[in-house]
Amino acid sequence: MTGEGASSIIMLVVLVAVFYFLLIRPENKRKKKAQEMRDSLKKGDTITTIGGIVGKIVMVKDETIVIETSDDRVRMELTKWAVSTTGVQASAEGQDSKKEEKKKDEVQESEEIPEATTEEPAAPAEEEKKD
Repeated sequence: MTGEGASSIIMLVVLVAVFYFLLIRPENKRKKKAQEMRDSLKKGDTITTIGGIVGKIVMVKDETIVIETSDDRVRMELTKWAVSTTGVQASAEGQDSKKEEKKKDEVQESEEIPEATTEEPAAPAEEEKKD
């Protein structure tokens, strides 16, 4: 019975270690990297918010930033945690067009491959032998 108890404790320790290295540690690294990015924001950076708003930073405060979203000088004040990335993210539309191009290439390649010729099966010849 002590062997079963020890093996279950070992399995629990292994399970906790797996959760730590596969879930908790990578998430903490992502959070730390995002916080460093938000702390390093400066005037003139182009950012994308979590809501998809793209703008250029015109003022940085302790907890907020002010961005200009267009040539009309529309300004918005946002909290720093709302910043998703610096720079403009690639649009989903551009990614979809790349996928469509790959599909078109695959279709063209499959059309170029000659199909096997379909011939009549040799079954009628066997029937002649039986007669």
